[in-house]
Amino acid sequence: MQIFVYILKRLIQAIPLLFLVSVISFFIIRLSPVDPLGELRLNPSISQETLKAEQQRLGLDKPKIVQYGLWLKSFLKGDLGVTVTGEKVSVKLMERIPNTLLLTAVVIFLTWLVGIPLGIYAALNWKKPVDRILTVVTSIGMAIPSFFFALLLLIFAVKTGWFPTGGLTSFNFSNLSFGGKVVDIIHHLVLPVIVLFTISLSGLQRQMRGNLLDVLGSDYVKFARAKGLSENKVVYKHALRNAINPMVTLLGFEFASLLSGAALTEYVFQYPGLGRLILEAVMKSDINLVMASLMMGTVMLVLGNLLADILLKFVDPRVSVN
Repeated sequence: MQIFVYILKRLIQAIPLLFLVSVISFFIIRLSPVDPLGELRLNPSISQETLKAEQQRLGLDKPKIVQYGLWLKSFLKGDLGVTVTGEKVSVKLMERIPNTLLLTAVVIFLTWLVGIPLGIYAALNWKKPVDRILTVVTSIGMAIPSFFFALLLLIFAVKTGWFPTGGLTSFNFSNLSFGGKVVDIIHHLVLPVIVLFTISLSGLQRQMRGNLLDVLGSDYVKFARAKGLSENKVVYKHALRNAINPMVTLLGFEFASLLSGAALTEYVFQYPGLGRLILEAVMKSDINLVMASLMMGTVMLVLGNLLADILLKFVDPRVSVN
């Protein structure tokens, strides 16, 4: 029962955050010099009456504070509005959010599957050649900009033809069997996953290494060794349990960083995700689409942090959720 009260409390606390994000985002976008109807104005076949009707439909003829109020009222009713091209925003989001969640979930799973063991191995071999090699490799991974790395892999895909250069599925996806569809999606995910995995792995591995080294130097670990416990029991039963706790807390932040870092990667590989949708909407100053995308991203961030806190409670029952 206590955990449910904690979840409800966290969700209520997220309401002011969502409101603040919406206010800041709305007025920053409205300060942009980009005209949402710029493409229509450049079309000589579009009459002034049509442009005026579009302004009224999108609410662009009203003061900015009134526009925000109208948007907020519609958002609270569950109506996300329409894009500048007349499509429903909710439909666009439902097309993109699952794709971003798929990419993020795969990257997080692989990062933790590889990063935690590598961090433990590096800590147990502190200052040995393998530790120094891993330190150099992870430093390079952290230093490479995701956009630049994505471009390099895109060039590699174009030159070799081994991987698709964009999208999530092939043109004949609907004609494939179930197994063929799974293989096709995996084939398209390889390059975006490599980019995000490389960058995420570097930080996670170094964090795990540092946490375990700190714990191995603590008094209770020295006492456990003095009692004659085996090294495996000291490391994996006592030290690792406390070293892993901060990593679980970082899960929510990693989820958020992947959502933001995936935007450029999605754009380079033309991956149909939420990050690419936000970038394209910002460039068109599509206020309804940008606002809805940012709000969905914020909700996913809140839920990611909440999930991390709940997992931490299960990993370490001593943690209070009051």
